[in-house]
Amino acid sequence: MPKLRFTENAKNDRNKLINDPSKVKILNAVNKALGLMETNLRHPSLNTHEYTSFSGPNGEKVFEAYAQQKTPCAYRIFWYYGPERNMISIIAIIPHP
Repeated sequence: MPKLRFTENAKNDRNKLINDPSKVKILNAVNKALGLMETNLRHPSLNTHEYTSFSGPNGEKVFEAYAQQKTPCAYRIFWYYGPERNMISIIAIIPHP
């Protein structure tokens, strides 16, 4: 099982959800997706795929996982493998760009 590591940006994104009572539903969806990412990155509801618009800090491939679907401005989790073995770095938790 991979370990999740949050960048400062991702921590800030998640804290904004935690601190906004109107975003409880979104926070629950994000937490569920993060739990699935720890246990099964290939889970169909994550719809994980490469996101080619940008790369990680050292040129890593960045992937997108769905926290929500069929929702206006659905939240996505952007991540890459590393920097250590069995580690996933979460770089952003944001509405679909």
